[in-house]
Amino acid sequence: MKPLLLDPLFKNITVLTGIGAKNAKYFEKLIKSGKIIDLLWHLPIDFIDRRYTPKIMEAPDGKIATIKVIVDKHYPNSRKSVPYKVKVMDNTGFMDIIFFHPIKDYIEKSLPVGEEVLISGKIEKFRGKTQMTHPGYMLFPQKIEELPYIEPVYPLTGGLSNKVLRKVIKEALKIIPELPEWLNTELKKKKSWESWKKSLTDCHMPKGINYIEPEHSSRSRLAYDELLANQLALAIIRHKQRDLYGRSFAGSGILRNKILESLPFELTNAQKNALKEIKKDMAEPLRMIRLLQGDVGSGKTIVACLAMIQAVESGVQAAIMAPTEILARQHAESFKDFLDKAGIKFVIITGRDKGKKREILKQQIANGDAQIVIGTHALFSEDIKFKDLGLVVIDEQHRFGVHQRLALSGKGVSTDILVMTATPIPRTLTLTAYGDMDVSRLNEKPAGRKPIDTRLISQEKIEEIIEGIKRQIDKGSRVFWVCPLVEESEKIDLAAAQERYEILQARFGKRVGIVHGQMKSDEKDTVMEKFAKGDIDIIVATTVIEVGVNVPQATIMIIEHAERFGLAQLHQLRGRVGRSSEQSYCFLIYSLPLSENAKERLSIMRDTEDGFIIAEKDLQLRGGGEILGTKQSGIPEFKVADIVAHSDLLQIARDDARLIISKDPDLKSERGKALRCLLYLFEYDKAIENLKSG
Repeated sequence: MKPLLLDPLFKNITVLTGIGAKNAKYFEKLIKSGKIIDLLWHLPIDFIDRRYTPKIMEAPDGKIATIKVIVDKHYPNSRKSVPYKVKVMDNTGFMDIIFFHPIKDYIEKSLPVGEEVLISGKIEKFRGKTQMTHPGYMLFPQKIEELPYIEPVYPLTGGLSNKVLRKVIKEALKIIPELPEWLNTELKKKKSWESWKKSLTDCHMPKGINYIEPEHSSRSRLAYDELLANQLALAIIRHKQRDLYGRSFAGSGILRNKILESLPFELTNAQKNALKEIKKDMAEPLRMIRLLQGDVGSGKTIVACLAMIQAVESGVQAAIMAPTEILARQHAESFKDFLDKAGIKFVIITGRDKGKKREILKQQIANGDAQIVIGTHALFSEDIKFKDLGLVVIDEQHRFGVHQRLALSGKGVSTDILVMTATPIPRTLTLTAYGDMDVSRLNEKPAGRKPIDTRLISQEKIEEIIEGIKRQIDKGSRVFWVCPLVEESEKIDLAAAQERYEILQARFGKRVGIVHGQMKSDEKDTVMEKFAKGDIDIIVATTVIEVGVNVPQATIMIIEHAERFGLAQLHQLRGRVGRSSEQSYCFLIYSLPLSENAKERLSIMRDTEDGFIIAEKDLQLRGGGEILGTKQSGIPEFKVADIVAHSDLLQIARDDARLIISKDPDLKSERGKALRCLLYLFEYDKAIENLKSG
């Protein structure tokens, strides 16, 4: 159970003074969960420094200043276009306070004539006069403690002001409990870190503008806490998996060899090494939990297929879970020849299978007739029971992170797990997402594949591109045309795709198809099938085609407004071509002006096809928050930690977590109990469930 000590932090924000029925919806939109702890993790992104306290005539133009003044006179104006003016003074001269769209009563109450008032805002020089428009603060001297000399600036949402948010966070800070210390004493001392409570309070109520820097001790302390929670959760899974009774799935090798002999190509050395590692893991009487990390087109599919055949040879079932129906059906298509040759029965089950058909499939899975099961995440729904599931292969592209992995293994007894990802992930991020797993990397392309010729082309030359396409289609090529990522709005993306589709259709007639995210799965499948068969030569698409689509005959990828895409996304899209021995091309169409960042992204794409280099560059350019589309790749999104700025802390956290679990695997010591508190704080509840009872 969650320690009672943490209860105040997990209450709904509506218990705080300052959040009423009217603005609760804005707060919930801002922090999503509606919990006080998530409000406290919502840290400032900037600060306003109000410490400068000059006299009126000393205050320079454009600087924020806090000045003690006497209110001299009000100049209200009934004409809306003319501002309301209040003249104030000190012993050096006069200044005008300007209000547009004024609320007269509020101004008169805040700035009564003859009274001394503290005002804080930006100084402006206008026609030789000093003025301040809409001060941030107007306070009587006795309320000076309400003025934040260093004022935090937060990310906001429509309907909320910084002042309101700051007030509510101040209320939340009052209820923070003192938590037991989970840090290693030596490390805390070496880093000069304060307690968790003090560090969090300092982040929100800073004493200097350097508190925003990731390396500031208050921020780095909180970042380390988060990284330690992440690494500890992973260490618990790893220990639990290793500790659990496993089964040996050594296999006879007969079916496996039959398939290897029938392959029309030679496996790469990377594939052979990965297979050796997987074979060894599965043969041991311990649970396998391995990540197969391979760039686009590096041949993960055959490796996964051979691992599943090893499970079947050992007398158990294997299942592969794909992120989309298109990909599940594609896996079925890819595996069919191999599995038929080996005489292995397989079924495919997706959300589309309903009624009697679904019942038959469920029965085949439950009685073991289906030796290999291919499906989407629907495979893990309650109603699907396996006879004896020995191996699960997970195609990781579908938001399947640490938390879900903790809850996974209920479908079989001591099931081995192989997770595949087509997203090349930098080493630091691999630690945060897959620190519990052994890693096999496929870093070679199959023999005979030519490098993709990548070219940068200005939007002005789009007519020349269309002419070039015509020549290529006449030679039998097939073309992907990806339309711009306009914004996080599928409707606008769709409008752009629809427009391009109509332009191309006017030129090429029925040889053009379109796929986008708002189509039903079977509609998308039909269009992709026509494209694969050659009934359609050009597919216009939104980024829905990014993941996993395999049409070896497609040799041209055109990405319109390529400057709007992230590096990882461009790399994934380019990987849809170059899947045969034919020369492939990728045209990145850009519009001017280009930002420096966009120029660098496009140059990297032109200069290298190595996904791991691209991922490292992406991490440097964008930081860990957005890298690789975190939601797709199972990478945790951190609340405080910045994976680039805090990469040194990640390594320390990893070593610390491993040491903790080796000495105190059930977290029963005094520090262990404090660490349980830390796991709950960052909502790794499932990790605690994995600890042995007691």
